[in-house]
Amino acid sequence: MTSLPSAPLGLTYTSSHEAVRVELSGDLDHLHADRLIGAVDRLLAAHPGLRDLRLDCAGLSAVDSSGLAALLMVRRLTDKAGAGLHIDGRTVQLNRILEITGTLDHLTAGAGPQPLRRTGGGTASGGSGEENVPNTPPAGPDPRT
Repeated sequence: MTSLPSAPLGLTYTSSHEAVRVELSGDLDHLHADRLIGAVDRLLAAHPGLRDLRLDCAGLSAVDSSGLAALLMVRRLTDKAGAGLHIDGRTVQLNRILEITGTLDHLTAGAGPQPLRRTGGGTASGGSGEENVPNTPPAGPDPRT
C-alpha cells in the first residue's frame, strides 16, 4: 500500500487591531504541524493585546494526530496570551477527529481566564500577508509549559 505525498501547509493571514484570521490549506500533519505553532507564536508576539485568533480550516485536506496536537498547542498559546481561539470552516474530517478524541469542546470553547496577557514591543498593524515559515523543528522543549 502506498500513501500520497503530504501537501504542504499553506498559511495566509489577515489582521486588524484586535483580531487575526489565518487561512489554512493543505495538510496539517506530522510534517507541517510545527509550522502552524511557530506562525501562531509569532503572530501573537506581533499583535500584543490580540483579542481573537480565527483559524479558517476549510482548506485543510488532511489532519493527523500531530495536527491535532498542534491545534491543542495553539489553544494553549492563545489562552496564555488572553486571546480567544475560533476554529472556523471545520471539515468533516477535522470535526470527526475532534469528536473522537474528545477535544471539540476544549478547542471550540471561549477563551479561558485572561490574566496572562502577552506584553511586549511592536504595534498591531492592519494589512495582510502570507506567512512564510521555514519547516524547522523546534529547538527543544517549550519553556512556556
